[in-house]
Amino acid sequence: MYPHIHGQRAEMPKCTSLMRNVSVADGSGRSPEVADVAIDLDRIVAIGKLQDYVADNVFDGEGKVLAPGFIDVHTHDDTSVIRAPQMLPKLSQGVTTVVVGNCGISAAPVTLRGDPPDPMNLLGDANAFRYPTFKAYVDAVADAQPAVNVAALVGHTALRNNHMDRLDRTATSAEIAAMRAQLQEALNHGAAGLSTGLAYLSAHSASTEEVMALAELLAGAGAIYATHLRSETETILQALDEAVRIGKHAAVPVVISHLKCAGIANWGRSAEVLGWIDRARKDQAIGCDCYPYAAGSSTLDLRQVDERVKIQITWSTAHPEMAGRTLAEIAKAWGVPLVEAAKRLQPAGAIYHSISEQDMRAILQHPGTMIGSDGLPNDPLPHPRLWGTFPRVLGVYCRELKLFPLGEAVRKMTSLPAQRFGLVQRGWIREGYYADLVLFEPGMVRDVATFEDPIRQSTGIEAVWVNGTLSYGGQAVIGQRTGRFLKRQSNASPQ
Repeated sequence: MYPHIHGQRAEMPKCTSLMRNVSVADGSGRSPEVADVAIDLDRIVAIGKLQDYVADNVFDGEGKVLAPGFIDVHTHDDTSVIRAPQMLPKLSQGVTTVVVGNCGISAAPVTLRGDPPDPMNLLGDANAFRYPTFKAYVDAVADAQPAVNVAALVGHTALRNNHMDRLDRTATSAEIAAMRAQLQEALNHGAAGLSTGLAYLSAHSASTEEVMALAELLAGAGAIYATHLRSETETILQALDEAVRIGKHAAVPVVISHLKCAGIANWGRSAEVLGWIDRARKDQAIGCDCYPYAAGSSTLDLRQVDERVKIQITWSTAHPEMAGRTLAEIAKAWGVPLVEAAKRLQPAGAIYHSISEQDMRAILQHPGTMIGSDGLPNDPLPHPRLWGTFPRVLGVYCRELKLFPLGEAVRKMTSLPAQRFGLVQRGWIREGYYADLVLFEPGMVRDVATFEDPIRQSTGIEAVWVNGTLSYGGQAVIGQRTGRFLKRQSNASPQ
């Protein structure tokens, strides 16, 4: 502890927590610089040589890096932040804010008439959907007070579910009007924007014009449009063109969710795809997120069954005993073709090893790419990205493979997403900003979760502060949960 100098204490600046001699990676992308950082209550109050400061809690940060808390821009934690508010899978990675409501599926606003349609079932069963309005969800998050901050998108599929008798068609003008009313209510209560999952059968029949009509409401609220593209395979450029058309029509920024070149026939196209995006950026704000694994995870989709692709089953309602086995193993045991085995397992979840490592690295390295885990917390055998994404970026792709320097890795996980999602005074280590912080060992930070053993905490994350409160340390959640619902604000630019 920093010694108290009794005769001078009244004249010395005081704070609640003080980190001494830390290498500060401030979120700018620059290399870390050694400094002291003082926190008082929920804010960063001073950065520099702070010899005169006294604090209730002093941390020796020599040899360690202090960064803004990581912002997981692509999660499906909508119901987890309420049902499991300690949020250990995220806190243990240094994540202090999650963005929920991605891929067109959100916990709110939702009114079910039966079981949740695929892929809304990734968020839980019918009992998990208790929020008919967005405000009801905001209030529920506040009541649960999760250990991390929460920002939320509104899912297009959720809106369709609320107002359409079936999802295999485009919406009528009356249905679109009803969806617009619910989206406006959500924007009025701080939603970050609209998300779509146009690749899924529950939204694939939606016309571009249907999405445009909803997106028209976003600009007035300073919100964004995030999309799981209509195709991530051979027709990905056409899907990107649709996303940009929607963004231009609505005059809003576009975020491409979990950008990838999926399917073996699509491998090697990352340079073409990234080049297309760079050209589009000349007259449309567009970015993307990416997870650092050459495998995706979602519900089991018959359209993605390919004998060349390893498909691991993560859960099955019809045959829960098959979780953890590959589709090929199950089909062989049953003596049936792969597609027939997939039909018997449904509804089910799966991990698809259908991405090229080299394509993934190229997308991860691009300066416009943010980091998102896309983890599925309700899967009994989840993809390891749920527990390992952010330490994997730091350990494997930054330290070992040197895809980018440490400062740039931190920028992708902090200031870039804060700016894109309207998270004011977060994502940077700056005086006056909220004290969402992570302290880690740069030489030791690493993911340890694997596809075979996915529920494992990463190593090297020393401590995590959320809104100034020490929330994680010693490999455990500690202290009071102090996460907040973060309403979108449009003036989040750090400039």
